[in-house]
Amino acid sequence: MEISKRAQKLEPSVTLAAAAKANALKAQGKDILSLTVGEPDFTTPKNIQQAAIQAIESGKASYYTPSAGIPQLREAVVQHIETYYQLQYQPKNVIVTDGAKFALYLLFQAVLNLGDEVIIPVPYWVSYGEQVKLAEGVPVFITGAQEKEFKVTVEQLEAARTDKTKLLILNSPSNPTGMIYSEEELRSIGEWAVANNILIVADDIYGRLVYNGATFTPIASLSEAIRQQTIIINGVSKSYAMTGWRIGYAVGDDKIISAMNDIASQSTSNPTAVSQYAAVEALLGEQDTVETMRQAFEERLNTIYPQFAALPGFKLQKPHGAFYLFPNIKETMDLCGYTDVTKWVDDLLEEAQVALVTGAGFGAPENVRISYATDLATLEEAVKRIAAFIEKKSKN
Repeated sequence: MEISKRAQKLEPSVTLAAAAKANALKAQGKDILSLTVGEPDFTTPKNIQQAAIQAIESGKASYYTPSAGIPQLREAVVQHIETYYQLQYQPKNVIVTDGAKFALYLLFQAVLNLGDEVIIPVPYWVSYGEQVKLAEGVPVFITGAQEKEFKVTVEQLEAARTDKTKLLILNSPSNPTGMIYSEEELRSIGEWAVANNILIVADDIYGRLVYNGATFTPIASLSEAIRQQTIIINGVSKSYAMTGWRIGYAVGDDKIISAMNDIASQSTSNPTAVSQYAAVEALLGEQDTVETMRQAFEERLNTIYPQFAALPGFKLQKPHGAFYLFPNIKETMDLCGYTDVTKWVDDLLEEAQVALVTGAGFGAPENVRISYATDLATLEEAVKRIAAFIEKKSKN
């Protein structure tokens, strides 16, 4: 049986591949330090766990739910957006999905036709381009320079725009760079999108994870016209340490949300019931644990950033959000005798037992992604091992 052409064209996720390789080596008994997956190392807060247990014990979690999510959770999303975005929506503007990744997938399937173009700033999260291609769209990549915090400008967007441009993906705070667009920058981009009737896909999954006085500005909050031109993508995985619960959501134009729901009803039927009841508590329950985790990430960033920045050849800027460092290591590779960042990462894993993610999968073949969503002891030991690896290779 021949595999479909669309499946053959897909590039595998470099983040999941790196994590899988690290886990396989751990299973062999090797002392692997994995800085790969964007996953908080905290367990889900107790109040959220208890809400799930109560849903199970009461029998509520035993049955199908509406494909767009239980009414309580859609209303919780509406309240959450009103609290943190100062925007008012109705439940009909919300769909709950099996993770934020599936919200993106449904959106592209719902709005893209063959040949429609989607502008994607580089570096990008690994699944954006592949999901666009699955919807028969065309990803159009534009590069944000590292010296400008990887941000793209309206001038770059306009140069990339054609009569086929339909969407712009905007991820702030960014995976993999941790950069944040300012309100002024977002307003310019939003007004450009409105003027050219381009839908903004605002991936806000890291919006509550910002550090050292930085501010997250939701682009949808900047004007009514921009709000109408924006689909918000978010979820509970990062801020609430719920990656395994698989609950995301999209908020926006009710016709688009309805189309996404139609597709979901013919694919997943509904998000896992027990996870939905847990997510209601996450969004509406006490929020102290979110701040506790945010402070822990901030402490890790402030502690390990100067240590990674001091590594020979590492060129990086201090991020303002998410939980990643994204250094350019071209000079490091030159010192070590490498021309391929993926080979450098592979050898680092094999020889120093430190797992990073190649920047090639993010459109940045001179960079690596380092997740600091793990404990400080692991991070500091990883720095020592990387330094020893560079020293060894540079002497060969």
